[in-house]
Amino acid sequence: MSPKRIPFIAGNWKMHLGLADAAKLAREIKDGVGAGDAEVALCVPYTALIVVAEILKGSPVRLGAQNLHWEPQGAFTGEIAAGQLADAGCRYVIVGHSERRRLFGETNAIVHKKLGAALGAGLSPILCVGETLEERESQKTWGVLAEQFRAAISGLPPVEAAKITAAYEPVWAIGTGKTASPGQAEEAHAFIRKLASQAHGDGFAAGLRILYGGSVKAENIDALMAQPDVDGALVGGESLKPISFLRIIHYTTPAAAARN
Repeated sequence: MSPKRIPFIAGNWKMHLGLADAAKLAREIKDGVGAGDAEVALCVPYTALIVVAEILKGSPVRLGAQNLHWEPQGAFTGEIAAGQLADAGCRYVIVGHSERRRLFGETNAIVHKKLGAALGAGLSPILCVGETLEERESQKTWGVLAEQFRAAISGLPPVEAAKITAAYEPVWAIGTGKTASPGQAEEAHAFIRKLASQAHGDGFAAGLRILYGGSVKAENIDALMAQPDVDGALVGGESLKPISFLRIIHYTTPAAAARN
C-alpha cells in the first residue's frame, strides 16, 4: 500500500438494528477503535443517523449513510437528499452498492448522478463496482468494472474525483461466505487503479483508496490487507459483531507485525 493512502475500514449495517442496539454497537466500536492506523466509518440506517452521530461526536470514527437521491430536494417520497445526510452529520455515503444495482435497478447513469449529488453536498462517496458470478465465469469481469467505473466518474474534474473512495465488490462473494482470494482481489484492485490512471493520471490513481467488499472476516482481513492495492474493506455482516469488526479494524500485515 502506498504511504499516501490511509487505510480505511467501513462498516455497512444495511437494514439492521433498532435504535437501542445501534447505539450499543456504535459505543462498542467507538470505545474499541483506539489509536489504530486505519480510518473507520459506520454506515448506518437512516433512523439511526442522529443517535449514532451523537455517540461518535469527538471520536475518530466517521458517520456514513448507505444511499441517497440525486436531487437536492423535491417530491420523492421515501428518499433522502445528500444535504440532509450532511446535516445529520454524515461524512461518507455508499453509492452504487451491488444490492442497489441488483435489487433496485440502479443503472450506471443513476450511480453517476448520485455520485455528483454526494460530492455537491460535501460528502465523500464510497463508489462500489463489481461483477456477478455469471459475469466472472463468462470472462466479463474487466469489461464490467471498466464500464461501471468510467460511467460513474465521467465528467468529474480531478479535484472532485479525488474525494471518492472506490470499493470492489465481487457480487458473488457478498453474503455468500465466499471470498475472492487475496490474489483475485489484488488483480481487480490493480485493474481499477489502472482505470483511474487512464481517467485522471498517475497522481489520482496513486491516491485513490480502493476497498475490498465481499464476505470480509477477521479470518481473512490480514491476507487481504497485505496486498499492495487493497487499501481497506467495506464490511457487511461482520460489522454488526463488535469483536469481529474491531479485529478487522486492527488488522495485522507482515510489515506491521515486524514493527511489533
